Amino acid sequence: MSASTVSFQGERGAYSEEAATMFFGPNVRTIPCRTFKEVFQSVEEKSVDYGIVPSENSLEGSINQTYDLLLETLLRIRGEVKVRVRHCLLTVPGTSIEEVRVVYSHPQALAQCAGFLQKLGLETIPAYDTAGSAKMLIEKRLKAGAIASERAAEIYGLTVLKRGIEDFPENFTRFFVLGRVDVSSTGKDRTSIVFATTHTPGSLHNALGELASRQINLTKIESRPIRGTPWEYNFFVDFEGHESDPKVSEAIRALRSSTAMLKILGSYPRAD
Repeated sequence: MSASTVSFQGERGAYSEEAATMFFGPNVRTIPCRTFKEVFQSVEEKSVDYGIVPSENSLEGSINQTYDLLLETLLRIRGEVKVRVRHCLLTVPGTSIEEVRVVYSHPQALAQCAGFLQKLGLETIPAYDTAGSAKMLIEKRLKAGAIASERAAEIYGLTVLKRGIEDFPENFTRFFVLGRVDVSSTGKDRTSIVFATTHTPGSLHNALGELASRQINLTKIESRPIRGTPWEYNFFVDFEGHESDPKVSEAIRALRSSTAMLKILGSYPRAD
């Protein structure tokens, strides 16, 4: 049986690629993409079997672009995986930490290592990807630093000057696995939906009450502005259970009749 092909955003050595390996195993074939949108398109166009995108970070919160794209696609969430993010300060071999004055990385990685960087008085320059900053460092032979994973250092032949430079050790990123088909119930599942409420008093309370009244455990709720409609919002909700479970399917039927819009983003095995 051939290995699955999985697209991810970033360069080889990105945390998204690590997430793909964790979920699918070491034989997975990974395909780098420049943007999140390209990841979605590659799965929609069937040039890969699956895609993997970050959905939220335990320190920085949700990845808004991922949720916006989930609204636009027919793809479904097929699974989730949580990756412990352990940032490293990387340099071209032969560069000492005293020679480093500038550090490149994704803005989120720079923010997560702000205390470490400020202590050393280092200038920061945003890059589009953590692993991409590591790749650029070796290609241009810069006497600078990059913040990326230890795996990125191995791939690009860089030296790890310092490991675990993030300010808070409890740094995890949750990733969604995107696919074209649904997955059956495992008994330990999560369902993700998005809905918009009507402009009536108690509409959100009533919608969430459909879950509470059936003892369905809500694990996340977040609002996102509806594009083109100022001051109106979509609500992204995660809860325990599979859409095929009787009480979940009953709740979804009730939600469809009490909301202005509802979309099931996927039912999939929980990572926790």
